Amino acid sequence: MPVRPAAPAYDYIIIGAGSAGCVLANRLSEDPDVRVLLLEAGPRDWHPFIHMPAGLAKLVNRKGVNWNYDTAPEPQLDNRTLWWPRGKVLGGSSSINAMCYIRGVPGDYDDWAARGATGWHWDNVLPYFRRSEGNRRGADALHGGDGPLAVSDLRHVNPLSRVFIEAAQQAGFPHNDDFNGPQQAGVGLYQVTQKDGARCSAAVAYLRPARERPNLTVETGALVNRITFESGRASGVVYGARGRAFHQPAAREVLLCGGAINSPQLLMLSGIGPAEELRAHGIAVQVEAADVGGNLQDHLDICTLYHATQRLTYDRLSDARIAWGYYLRNRSGAGTSNIAEAGGFVRSRLAPDDRADIQLHFVPAMLDDHGRKRLAGDGYTLHACFLRPRSRGRIRLASARASDKARIEANYLSDADGFDLKMMVECARLSREILKQSAFAPYRGAPIYPAREDLSDCELEAFIRAKAESVYHPAGSCRMGEDAASVVDPQLRVRGVDGLRVIDASVMPVLPGGNTNAPVIMIAERAADLIRGCI
Repeated sequence: MPVRPAAPAYDYIIIGAGSAGCVLANRLSEDPDVRVLLLEAGPRDWHPFIHMPAGLAKLVNRKGVNWNYDTAPEPQLDNRTLWWPRGKVLGGSSSINAMCYIRGVPGDYDDWAARGATGWHWDNVLPYFRRSEGNRRGADALHGGDGPLAVSDLRHVNPLSRVFIEAAQQAGFPHNDDFNGPQQAGVGLYQVTQKDGARCSAAVAYLRPARERPNLTVETGALVNRITFESGRASGVVYGARGRAFHQPAAREVLLCGGAINSPQLLMLSGIGPAEELRAHGIAVQVEAADVGGNLQDHLDICTLYHATQRLTYDRLSDARIAWGYYLRNRSGAGTSNIAEAGGFVRSRLAPDDRADIQLHFVPAMLDDHGRKRLAGDGYTLHACFLRPRSRGRIRLASARASDKARIEANYLSDADGFDLKMMVECARLSREILKQSAFAPYRGAPIYPAREDLSDCELEAFIRAKAESVYHPAGSCRMGEDAASVVDPQLRVRGVDGLRVIDASVMPVLPGGNTNAPVIMIAERAADLIRGCI
């Protein structure tokens, strides 16, 4: 396919209209003299299930808005391949996620700075969390009240979600009505990225207000094949759209916002990565960078399921009933639920410091295989994940074509001393402890997963190897740092070339303690100031 030169020229080309890309498109195009092109491989966010919060359950199998990745067989998880959903649509994963607004704690970002991410400690990042946040409770020292990203209390809460909170308190965990407040630990209801009962994705929060600016061009269905270079500088991109191939120059910078899978893949396809791997796929080496794709990490999750004796769950709630209540009754009822309504943060007996190291998400429905496998009857699910895994994986190339999915080697539970597995056993044990409290007695039926309540630690290990799944927080594969081996420097500039930055979850040195969407938006807010020379 011949490559056509594209016009007009742009100052900035942003690759990927996910959470980070939408933020950058908005902030950089605030200057009317700057021309911005935003390229997204997926479609526009037109589907109504994207905007109706409970519609997330129906997006699970909708391939048109999801990259639908699978890992390579995982040796420590019975050689299973694990499903990694990632948003392939305007807004990226913020258009298909469960909308839980979580930032982590100050120690998470102080860890980043200690690992070489100079300028990214808590005092540096808090102003950007506050700038992005439009919390409906109002502003205070830790929260923003008028930012683009709407953060709200849930309009609808299933009775079983409140039962979970009561049971967790019976198990000895305090109530917490703000996981992003002075203390993270405790149990309660999540605040969610919703506005007036509708999902507030990054596309809604940041891209929609900027779409009419004449200096911003948004192109969907545009798959970037490689970044081009001239004299050691990123000069543009080659991408395919509408059955044609284009070469689009960039006058200032190329900003890569593909996420923890696509960003390292595109760097390698463009000649930046481990030299041996690039040559194996016939790719000329632009910059030898062994750590591109490395340092991959994710929160592994284990689900404990019970049958319910009362029909309070979302298992039998039909699409028509949800939509009727949502669209015809002013965005109300179960259609406004994020499904994972309640949860919490717990410090286990194995925690090495004072931070919570387990996160909980309670779902008043039965979720097996991410909800892709329907179970008969009614039930409820408690997710539990270890927040600070030690295992590290890698993103590798499957071929030299951008249309071929990268190979994901997550390497869960591969740490040398087996600590990650010990923590997953703690997660399973804690879940069982909470769900056996008296608050659940009127609702608790037979156990589903695990099928027995008296499993030994050895049997829990086998259960984890057979059933643990991702909770969708991949990060770290283009690590930020001061050392020469890091992929990007603390200004997010790719080492070895000029005019190219990576801005997404892949730059995180380590995972923060919680969901990753709010931290990615913060990274992009701060990156916009770095690019504009404001800091």
